[in-house]
Amino acid sequence: MTASSSLVYRLGEFHSFSTRDRSFLYLVPAGAIFELDAAAQALIDRLAQGEASPEELCAMLAAQGLPASEARELIAELAHSRVIVAGELPRVPLDDAPPDFPLQTLVLNLTNQCNLSCQYCYEFGADKVATPEGKPKFMDFETAKASVDFLLGQSPGRRAVHITFFGGETLMNFPLLKKVVIYGKERAAGEGRSIDFSLTTNATLLTPAIIDFLSENRIGVTVSMDGPADLHDQLRVFANGRGSYDVIEPRVRALIRNHRTRPITARVTLTSGVADVVRIFRHLKNDLGFHEVGFAPVTTSPNRLYAINDSGMDDVLGQFRVLADEYLEYALRGELHGFSNVSDTLSELYQGVNKSHPCGAALGLVGVGPSGDIAPCHRFVDSDTHSMGHISTGMDRDKQTDFLRRGHINSKYDCHTCWARPLCAGGCHHEAYVRYGDTGHANLHYCDWIRSWTDTCLRIYGTISVHNPEFLRVFAERKALS
Repeated sequence: MTASSSLVYRLGEFHSFSTRDRSFLYLVPAGAIFELDAAAQALIDRLAQGEASPEELCAMLAAQGLPASEARELIAELAHSRVIVAGELPRVPLDDAPPDFPLQTLVLNLTNQCNLSCQYCYEFGADKVATPEGKPKFMDFETAKASVDFLLGQSPGRRAVHITFFGGETLMNFPLLKKVVIYGKERAAGEGRSIDFSLTTNATLLTPAIIDFLSENRIGVTVSMDGPADLHDQLRVFANGRGSYDVIEPRVRALIRNHRTRPITARVTLTSGVADVVRIFRHLKNDLGFHEVGFAPVTTSPNRLYAINDSGMDDVLGQFRVLADEYLEYALRGELHGFSNVSDTLSELYQGVNKSHPCGAALGLVGVGPSGDIAPCHRFVDSDTHSMGHISTGMDRDKQTDFLRRGHINSKYDCHTCWARPLCAGGCHHEAYVRYGDTGHANLHYCDWIRSWTDTCLRIYGTISVHNPEFLRVFAERKALS
């Protein structure tokens, strides 16, 4: 018996999808996309019926008119790509994250105070993990300087690093923000490096002077806003219960009109009563003029009144698809649409992302609270349970290693057979903690939703790659700016 005749091929691990006129595979182990021609499709259809030897596959392809040499080449190519596999190939786990992985981003919580009282707030609401009692409410300049120094010291080899200003409400400590920008630029320039900045705000405190400073210093701005007044004012309220829309609407218009150096984006929190995705998008993008609008379901326990149930999530997904269809039509014309939930996923597909962790928390990114405590990300700032050290003494490597080990896809056994794991990696650490009490738990309540949405984005990507591949360069530029 020859070596080749001892081989028996079966299908590898992939997700198949089709566009208007083409067929594709999403190769799970590689996080890559593979377009199928007629011969490759025929071979896969044959193996879908059961295992086959190379000789049987060659004979089947020859019967369809493919020369023997091309058939053997196709089989070898598909085997090399692991579209088809022979024997029992063990699952290859992703490498562990090195604890000394260079930082790239620091989320600086300038204050844990806020002038709004949003009922779903993950910092101050019913599901909060923060324990700010007895800690400073506002970061001081010495802590901020030490944080900048920490970022630069813990990012060897990176020519550019990033600081995101956060809160509470970020602009309640705007004087410190200005000082950090000046200090950070001077420190980075002294090392022949660069540093850029962004912030998240509820926009209530924006003034012409603040807008001018943000524009002059190319500071990216994301506004937390939940749509037109009747939706936004349901939960985004002041302490007296008054809605905030009328306060922020003119300020947002001024920001978009006068901040000319970076695009302004909106971030929407979806809840049971605020889930009219299409109407919210139309208002924020078309009426107010945001460059991009992104949506995220509220992070909360399932028994909260504002939590979205399964049928509500199905409706959200249906509306996402309406906007996704629009996005595709725009892309085929070479135009930007502004639905960032599609752009974010397409960007990861373009890069061939295959994640070991859901995000950069405690890896390329950490959060720092007003007291100087280090957290895995901004959502765990001021939580004693999740503290990973202090800016004055550095990172507690044992706590960091434990967090990364539990959050690694290798530890999430529920995820090991899911084809969407290269992009999801089990989902948000904070969401997992709120739902399951463990930052390393897979977000099982979102699994079907994530798979459906990823399939939608794969179809969009495939169609663009065939009919307007030049548009995909947008995602190379997006990575360069991130």
